[in-house]
Amino acid sequence: MMLQKWNAFCLCGEEEMFPAGSVPVEEPFAPLVFLIRREGLTGRGMFAIQSLGELYEADSVECLLPCRQTAPEDQQKLERFVLSHGACVLNTDFSNCFSYLRAYADGAKKKAYRVTLVGLGDVGGTVLTGLKLLGRELSEIAIYDPNEALCARYEMELNQVLRERDGQRLPKVTVCPEERLFDCDLFVFTASRGVPGLNSGVNDVRMAQYSANRAMLAAYARKAREAHFSGLFCQVSDPVDQLARAVFLESNRDESGKIDYAGLLPEQVQGFGLGVMAARAAYYADREGVDFSEGRVYGPHGKGLIVANHCGEAYDDALSRHLTELTQTANLRVRELGFKPYIAPGLSSAAVSLLRLLRGEDHYGAVPLGGTYFGCVSRFTPQGLLLRREEICGALMTRLAQTHKMLREFDQ
Repeated sequence: MMLQKWNAFCLCGEEEMFPAGSVPVEEPFAPLVFLIRREGLTGRGMFAIQSLGELYEADSVECLLPCRQTAPEDQQKLERFVLSHGACVLNTDFSNCFSYLRAYADGAKKKAYRVTLVGLGDVGGTVLTGLKLLGRELSEIAIYDPNEALCARYEMELNQVLRERDGQRLPKVTVCPEERLFDCDLFVFTASRGVPGLNSGVNDVRMAQYSANRAMLAAYARKAREAHFSGLFCQVSDPVDQLARAVFLESNRDESGKIDYAGLLPEQVQGFGLGVMAARAAYYADREGVDFSEGRVYGPHGKGLIVANHCGEAYDDALSRHLTELTQTANLRVRELGFKPYIAPGLSSAAVSLLRLLRGEDHYGAVPLGGTYFGCVSRFTPQGLLLRREEICGALMTRLAQTHKMLREFDQ
C-alpha cells in the first residue's frame, strides 16, 4: 500500500484509488485514511478502526466482537500507528466518498448544528419538543410539514419557551421552505402514513406501515441525492431499520432506477428506533426484579429485537427471551389503554439518542452492517462511525446472526 497526502489527510491505498491532487509521502500522519473498494450494496462506506486487523474483517455481526484479525507482517509499522492514533476506512466504490470525507472532517469541528425535522405528527411533535428543551448543541431546528398552520403553531409556541436562569440558549425553531430541506447537518424524518388505528387488530403495527412510508421516503432520498447532502439522514418513522436501508438504496439510484453509488454513503443514514427498546427493556427488568445493569439490546425496532440480560457468560437465554417479548410488545400495552405509544419513542429513540450522537457519545441506532441496517451501540468519532466491540457469548451471537440474516433477506 502507498501513502499520499491529499488536503489534510494521509491516504493509504493502491495507486489507482487516489484522488487527483494527492502527492506521495514517506511516513504516515494523522488523520490516516485507508482506501478500499468493496461492493457498495454490502460494504460499509466510511468507518473508524482502532487496529489494523479491522481493515481486513468482513462486514458482519462479527464486527461487534473484539477483532480477531491480525495485520500482515509487512504492515507492523502501520499497525503501531493505528493502535496509537486510530484511523478511518473509506470505500471508493462510492463516487462521493472524498467529498463526504472532507465534509465529515469539517462537521466534526462544529460547535452548533442545524437540524431539519420533517413531520409534525405525534412522534414529530414529541421529538421537536425534546430537541428544543435538551438540544444545547443545536443552533436551529427547521421544521417542515404539509400542514402550514401546524408549522406556524409550533414555531410560535416553542419560541415562547422560557429559558433557564443559567442563560444558556435554547435552539431557535424556524419554518423550513421546501427548497432548504437539506441545508442542515441532521435531517430527521418522522412523517408516517397508514398508522393502524387503535381498534385495527393489527399485531405488527410497525411493519404495517412499510409500503406507504417507503413510497413517501423515496422522494426525500432523491432530494438528498440531488442536494449532494453531506449530513446525516436520521430515519425515525416505522419500520425504522428497513426504511433506513430503503433511504440508502433510493438515494443511490439514477434516473433509470439503476444503482450507481452516487448518492448517500451507508453511514449517512441511521435508523433511530432502538433507544426506546433499551428503555423499555430496563423498565420491564426493573418490574420483574432483574438486574439489567449489564443488559444489552440489539437488532430492529420490532420483530427480530434481541434483549439480553448480559452479553457474556452471565447471559441467561430464557430470561433474555422473556425480556425480549415484554419489550417487543410494550407498544401494544399502551394501545390497550386507548393511546398511541409515541412519547417514549419520540424522546428515547430520537431526541435523546440524536443528541448523544452529536456529543460523540455511545448511542443506540441502526447502522450499516453487511448489507442491512442493524441496531447496536455506536458513536461518531473524528475518524468516522465506531461500533462498540466486546466479548459476546456464543448463544447470544447465534441470535444476533439469525436476526442479521432475517434483515438481509427482507425484500427491499
